[in-house]
Amino acid sequence: MSGFLLRWLGAFALLALTFNPTQWNYTHWLMTAWADQTPLIVLCGLVLLTVYVIYLRATLRSIGTFGMLLVTALVAALLWVLVDYRILRLDDPGLNTWIGLFALSLVLGTGLSWSRVRRRLTGQTDVDDVDE
Repeated sequence: MSGFLLRWLGAFALLALTFNPTQWNYTHWLMTAWADQTPLIVLCGLVLLTVYVIYLRATLRSIGTFGMLLVTALVAALLWVLVDYRILRLDDPGLNTWIGLFALSLVLGTGLSWSRVRRRLTGQTDVDDVDE
């Protein structure tokens, strides 16, 4: 469980570093400091892009497009239940952004962790896991 938690937190941090409703994110920095800090912004953008490629590639290889849609649907259904029972309100755009980041990070975190979960549930090893 701690492995999933770390992978999910990594995905959440990646998404939140890229964009969030505060001023402390890459997108805001890019828009406000492009003229003064172009080389650093480009370098950080390439680092973020590289990490996104790693996360997305691992997620697609692990659970595929259908799995990503299924995890997204499960999170959406959970949110729907929370809104329907008035546990959660969606009238705050900032909160909605954080909820979106949470949902996307769950998809990426699940994708990164799925091979380990599948191995524990079925006892089958993926080709990528043979060296472990």
